[in-house]
Amino acid sequence: MSSNERSFTLTDNSSGESWELPVMHGTLGPDVIDVRKLYAQTGCFTYDPGFTSTGSCESKITFIDGDNGVLLYRGYPIEQLAEKSDFMEVCYLLLYGELPTADQKAKFEHDITYHTMIHEQMNTFLRGFRRDAHPMAVMCGMVGALSAFYHDSTDIADPKHRMVSSYRMIAKMPTIAALAYKYNLGQPYVYPKNKLRYAENFLHMMFSNPCEEYEIDPVLARAMDVILILHADHEQNASTSTVRLSGSSGANPFACISAGIASLWGPAHGGANEAVLNMLEEIGDKSNVGTFVEKAKDKDDSFRLMGFGHRVYKNFDPRSRVMRTQCHKVLDALGVHDEPLLEIALELEKIALEDEYFIEKKLYPNVDFYSGIIFKAMGIPTTMFTALFAVARTVGWIAQWNEMIEDPSQKIGRPRQLFTGAEQRDYVDVGQR
Repeated sequence: MSSNERSFTLTDNSSGESWELPVMHGTLGPDVIDVRKLYAQTGCFTYDPGFTSTGSCESKITFIDGDNGVLLYRGYPIEQLAEKSDFMEVCYLLLYGELPTADQKAKFEHDITYHTMIHEQMNTFLRGFRRDAHPMAVMCGMVGALSAFYHDSTDIADPKHRMVSSYRMIAKMPTIAALAYKYNLGQPYVYPKNKLRYAENFLHMMFSNPCEEYEIDPVLARAMDVILILHADHEQNASTSTVRLSGSSGANPFACISAGIASLWGPAHGGANEAVLNMLEEIGDKSNVGTFVEKAKDKDDSFRLMGFGHRVYKNFDPRSRVMRTQCHKVLDALGVHDEPLLEIALELEKIALEDEYFIEKKLYPNVDFYSGIIFKAMGIPTTMFTALFAVARTVGWIAQWNEMIEDPSQKIGRPRQLFTGAEQRDYVDVGQR
């Protein structure tokens, strides 16, 4: 972050009084007008619902250029990381700012691997949930409860405590997600295996059972690894901002990540890929696709195609191109092209890539569209989609939380408001109302 002589002049049209607002410059992206002293100087706040034009923090982790379809983790393009890296290496990059050496990577993977088990008493805690509880409800509760089982790493002022809690959450999140899945099915819990890599271990805990050996398909393991990479962080989105806001009060990291999971659960955020499958079920059959596409084009019709376009990426989502490749690899490996919902999805994809309406409006299939198809093909139920998203995003949340804790300029989050309620009035006794 830097600043120079450039500034904006704010003038009050009534009094003629003016104020100079300094401009701050990042390494990439738009300049930022510094309004921290605005209220003290003018007696006014800014008004920005959704904070869509407000920079809430300074960060060195993730950069997005939505107009040009760019996503960088610590400066590295997401396409390169998805092609050449693996999730553990990306975790290290997000946490520490640099790609690890071979020795650093081996140690990091070892340290994460040996934190994957959860405290055995947490199984008793898990059994307090109803069998049909949504996995995200279970994950909110389980992750929040980690602070009760691992209170030896909740001192946020201690760098070692922060590191241990960070490693614990990255390691235990797949275990907790798999536990939620198995609990919902009524199947025995599957413990992690230290000989397996991160994505392989996750698939093993999700799909194996004590009755027989589970063969991990390398295509599915690689697809899961890529999905985790693509979802690892995404700048100051709703859930990340929630984690930072929660952490700004000094809350322990487990509580902050639990708050992030709750925010991610919303259908406008992490629930988008679940909404894709619900839409495919509503369409019902490949023969109905044309009718529903026309409904989507009709501005007076309430039907909306889920999984197309993106609020941030105005041109294309760089993650979706990577995900499309993985999607078709998974479908080929599993040989499930004749599954009705997948047939609908592939027909929608074909139309979206060829139809002038979609091309003109830039309604390309996004990352949620393809991840939903992959999860469906792998046999993962829709209720687990957002839980898998949370597994991936945990490292981004933790990196952002750590950066916030170490930022000397960070203050407790306290947004202001434009009050439009009643002015002050006097209380009237009940008998006189």
